[in-house]
Amino acid sequence: MVKKVVITNVNTGHKNTTLVATDTHEKAIIGCGISANETVSIEDVGGIDAKLQLLTSPKPGTEDCGSFFSGVGRCLERNISMTKSLKLQVNRVTSPRYKGMIADVITMIAQGEKFSDAMAKFPDLFSEDILSLLYAGEEAGQLSRVCKRIGMAQKKSSKTLKKLKGAMIYPGIVMVLGVIVVIIMSFTLVPALAKLFKSFGTELPFATKALIALSDLFLHKPYMVAVPLLAIYMLLTNFNKIMSQRIMQDLVLKMPVVATLVRKAAAASGFRTMAMLTESNVRLTSALEITASASWHYHYKEFFTRLRDHITVGRNLHEAFLMESHWLGADGRNLCGLIELAAETGSGTEMLAEIADDYEEELDGLAASMDKLIEPLTMLFLGVIVGFLIYAIYGPMFSLGDVILKKK
Repeated sequence: MVKKVVITNVNTGHKNTTLVATDTHEKAIIGCGISANETVSIEDVGGIDAKLQLLTSPKPGTEDCGSFFSGVGRCLERNISMTKSLKLQVNRVTSPRYKGMIADVITMIAQGEKFSDAMAKFPDLFSEDILSLLYAGEEAGQLSRVCKRIGMAQKKSSKTLKKLKGAMIYPGIVMVLGVIVVIIMSFTLVPALAKLFKSFGTELPFATKALIALSDLFLHKPYMVAVPLLAIYMLLTNFNKIMSQRIMQDLVLKMPVVATLVRKAAAASGFRTMAMLTESNVRLTSALEITASASWHYHYKEFFTRLRDHITVGRNLHEAFLMESHWLGADGRNLCGLIELAAETGSGTEMLAEIADDYEEELDGLAASMDKLIEPLTMLFLGVIVGFLIYAIYGPMFSLGDVILKKK
């Protein structure tokens, strides 16, 4: 259920409208973050209208997550009550989902629930590693520190994601335009050329046959035009699910430039999670298990799971790293040396955080130059499309001499 809240300033009469994804008017009042000199009117929004409202509203993501946790951590650090700390974050987040979540958590805390238990009711917003950190922070009495750490990590992830998304705009536009050009040609140019080519009475190239077949399909079944556009939409909306498949992750690791980016992103995420867990005094085997479950690439999920198994049977972390370093690619042996150094100096948490920092810095550099890295792939895709169209259209022209001057 979505609540549309109209906030009116009693002094100026200025109105502001916000959406809160919650189930009651009382929670909507909490989630809209009104001040003492403001009044509200609330309207229930449901059905298709609610879906459209949410579709056009800011989406919950790492930016909201980073702002929320950094703000809560800062407030708790100054001994502000949990309820007040949460209320202060309502106007920092932008998505209706986060506003509703804050209102729900405040209500649950007022009913006697712990902060970590209340947050666990929202697995779609908070991953297992974040929830584990919150549990550990509460047990160790370091919740403010843990929240600030989570906020900092989420903000770094948000910056990197923005750079990557910005770099993907150009190839996305090229791909969509390429599909649109083929569709337009299928309705206009190809039907006229098909009549000419058939009059030749010669065998047509495969590319020409494919283009004519595609044109006939669109002419006789115009609704099929939606199929390629729908396929692109499904690809973009289900990209994370597609990339979570092992076969796709293995394929990506074989691409020259993309493989480096993927490995650094997965390693940075994994080692940052492990560093925060060990710093929060979580037992090493539990920290490795949580890190494995939170890893999005199966190579690193397998790596941290096997580390946990080695630690369970009595091996130390350096020995475990040596035995499983092949999962980390070219950086495996280097990381083994760092872990050995950490074991000798007793600075395991600091070394894990340093490894994560190094990966994040390298990832930021790659993300900043992502447009230059993707440009060759974009040009390759564009070249394949243009080359296919040129060969399909002009290929039959090469046999025009055989048509005019019949061979004996």
